[in-house]
Amino acid sequence: MCGITGFWDPRRGSDGAALHDTVHRMALTISHRGPDDHGAWTDAETGLALGFRRLSIVDLSPTGHQPMSSTDGRYVIVFNGEVYNFLELRAELTALGHSFRGTSDTEVMLAAICQWGLTAAVKRFNGMFAFALWDRAERHLHLVRDRLGIKPLYYGWSGGVFLFGSELKPLRAHPAFQAGIDRDVLSLFLRFAYVSAPFSIYQGIHKQPPGTILTLTADHLHEEAHIETYWSARQVAEDGVRQGYTGSEEEARQELDALLRDGIQKRMLADVPLGAFLSGGVDSSTVVALMQAQSSQPVKTFSIGFHEAGYDEAQYARQVAAHLGTEHTELYLSPRAMLDVVPHLPRLYDEPFADASQIPTYLVSQLARRHVTVSLSGDGGDELFAGYNRYTWTDRIWNRVGGLPPFGRRTLRGLLSILPPEGWQTLARRLGPLAPRQPLLADKVQKLGDVLGVDSPQEVYRQLVSQWKQPEQVVLRTHEPLTLLNDPSAWANVPDFAHWMMFMDLVTYLPDDILVKVDRASMGVSLEGRVPLLDDHRVVEFAWRLPMSYKLRGGQSKWLLRQVLYQYVPPALIERPKMGFAIPIDAWLREPLRDWAESYLAEDRLRREGFFDPAPIRRKWDEHLNGRRNWQYPLWAVLMFQTWLEA
Repeated sequence: MCGITGFWDPRRGSDGAALHDTVHRMALTISHRGPDDHGAWTDAETGLALGFRRLSIVDLSPTGHQPMSSTDGRYVIVFNGEVYNFLELRAELTALGHSFRGTSDTEVMLAAICQWGLTAAVKRFNGMFAFALWDRAERHLHLVRDRLGIKPLYYGWSGGVFLFGSELKPLRAHPAFQAGIDRDVLSLFLRFAYVSAPFSIYQGIHKQPPGTILTLTADHLHEEAHIETYWSARQVAEDGVRQGYTGSEEEARQELDALLRDGIQKRMLADVPLGAFLSGGVDSSTVVALMQAQSSQPVKTFSIGFHEAGYDEAQYARQVAAHLGTEHTELYLSPRAMLDVVPHLPRLYDEPFADASQIPTYLVSQLARRHVTVSLSGDGGDELFAGYNRYTWTDRIWNRVGGLPPFGRRTLRGLLSILPPEGWQTLARRLGPLAPRQPLLADKVQKLGDVLGVDSPQEVYRQLVSQWKQPEQVVLRTHEPLTLLNDPSAWANVPDFAHWMMFMDLVTYLPDDILVKVDRASMGVSLEGRVPLLDDHRVVEFAWRLPMSYKLRGGQSKWLLRQVLYQYVPPALIERPKMGFAIPIDAWLREPLRDWAESYLAEDRLRREGFFDPAPIRRKWDEHLNGRRNWQYPLWAVLMFQTWLEA
């Protein structure tokens, strides 16, 4: 795992020393992604520079150094990620006459590109990757991102220079960088708590879409870059649902077991210590079980626990680890330890990011890094095997209210709004043991009111994944841009609403939230995170062929994945309500973080900075402090922008 960066400055001409110094400074900003080695390569005649930071995982010798040139000298590459099937590709290429100096996957990638061409070679790569490839013969720059968007890649023009990098830090370090904050994107951030692709928080700077190859040519340098899609999640979803799986349930279990075993075995290859995150849930337990089944030594596993009731899953991870016989390490965190991370979040995430599980994800990465350099995780199981609660209850909600005429829904919504939040709180108190968490009733009524105000199940989903329902009323001088969620032309044509939600999560929430969180948290401590349920596209394609009954059955999610897991772990260790990686942000904002939050949400400060209308923010803040409502997530989004802006 590494960090890459570079730029193409057609104005610089033959000043090679200046090119080298600039790209070196850019790469230095992401040294956390690669503390073991660094390198730079320049083409002074064209004004192109490539920079690299290395976290040594496979081939620790100098033969794995980057930037790396192909044997024939035509291509130069900087590469972040892992191609896990490189040994098979290497054997095939050796039979075709290629020879290799070292044992890295990077050298095999270059040989594959020389042999088959860029697009054909990339389609054969099994793994996670973001790389820049300079074709010296054609004077073409190619940027390539993996199928699911596991590895990040930003790019854009600023000050007449084309910039790219694994994070935004190196782009900001270039002297030509002058992009301003994009207020329209800020609206998207407040809605979703993350910045949606293809946007970044900066004007003119973009995230490269997953599964694409972006090409710039010297002859047409200032024209819009050509983007080719080599793998489409939409096509995979549509083809999978249409073709379907024709085998029996037992055949499906055996096929999934074999597929996961093979993929996980490939992801256990490393020349450095390796382990896994273990929460005790279905996804991480499956990954660890299949690791341990193929290891002659106890697998190193890591989990963190919380002393607060209702938030701790470490006890379940401990039981799973004991059953499997792993070498388990856990750490119970105090609120102080978690709060101490908050000031570092802007540096870690580089642009506003407000998924509060970013804090425990960083801390479990920090724990693992004390013992290993690579850690596997179970991310992706929810999106592939229908793990989120919304896949079941969104349908139920809409089936109950969707049949009402619009007038009837509006009337019911108006009746619900007659009683203010504190009125619902009073009602909850009178209900006594029927509603032990008093603020919950008001929140549920608010959610139901939001559903009653929309006209389609797709809009129900959009409301449920929105933190601020109407961000344009908060952000000044903004117009929310078009995204996959409100562009029907980009939706997969699948037969049922649960599949539609799974597709939307696969192409929005997963790459822009979950994978960003894991990448920045792990790389922030120089730990390589591997995600075998996602970076093996064979698993993704297989999951989309499965009928929904193999995913949701009898009110239980991830049915087929559970059948694989239960060959290794007793169901009694796994069967429990889904908890997620939550932390008590709501209570923190009322107590230990109150003064900190007030400093960022002060009305005069908000007005002076000029991005937000203070009124709706202050209203939510007052309601949250008084306990009338739980506005932790909308407020956390504002706070994460404010801390990022200050940093």
